[in-house]
Amino acid sequence: MSSKELLDLLNKAVARELQVSIQYMWQHVQWSGVKGYAVHDEFKSIGIVEMKHAEKIAERLFYLGGKPTTEPAPITVGENLKDMLKEDIKAEETAINLYKEIIEVAEKEGDVTTAHLFRGILEQEEEHHDVFTTLIEDA
Repeated sequence: MSSKELLDLLNKAVARELQVSIQYMWQHVQWSGVKGYAVHDEFKSIGIVEMKHAEKIAERLFYLGGKPTTEPAPITVGENLKDMLKEDIKAEETAINLYKEIIEVAEKEGDVTTAHLFRGILEQEEEHHDVFTTLIEDA
């Protein structure tokens, strides 16, 4: 039996994954300029990965007895490429911190499966953070 704390954290993670999958997809659609052309496929591919994260987390949450949210966390697209990347870096940092907390709570509760799931997702979020921090250097 999972704690309310863990279930709430998982739902926060679902909302966050929905947020960035929409945010990155809109950035993919709204890119402009030569520099935007160079990164628009990154927005799309990372957005798709984030949607898959939302699905995996929602499935785990439902298995544990929770009800996945359908509401994304607040979406911030940005007005230009640099603003977009700044927002994306913040979103990835939020995810990294949240997922470390989820791993800690899951381990404390003896939920090795949830901890394992989030270790894999955390690794990908750190890769996304690296992509966005590298791209902003040239934006």
